[in-house]
Amino acid sequence: MSLKFPKQEKLKSRKVISHLFAEGKSCSKFPIKVLYLPAEDADCTKAGFVAPKKSFKKAVSRNRIKRLMREVYRLHKTEHLEINGKKFVLLFIYLGKEEVSYKKVEASVINVLKKLRDKEI
Repeated sequence: MSLKFPKQEKLKSRKVISHLFAEGKSCSKFPIKVLYLPAEDADCTKAGFVAPKKSFKKAVSRNRIKRLMREVYRLHKTEHLEINGKKFVLLFIYLGKEEVSYKKVEASVINVLKKLRDKEI
């Protein structure tokens, strides 16, 4: 697995996202929460990132937070998502009310990925 985050790994389907909110499982480490479902028919793990407009009125802030989460996921996905060849649909949600540093986002995302790996083994 490479360190890229190509188009086919991005979660874009509204149908899959609504299914994820309806039936997905979750795990969290403040300020990150991840909703996930096993994806049987997918060829790769797909991931999406959310920063709520209710908490961050300016698009600049929302985009920065999503960019930080994407970067941490891109760098650490190979270490933490190799679970017996299973594929997942993931949605990372930022729960905090204020922006935090890259190090805090990195620690939270890595922690959530470890929890996910431990739950699904």
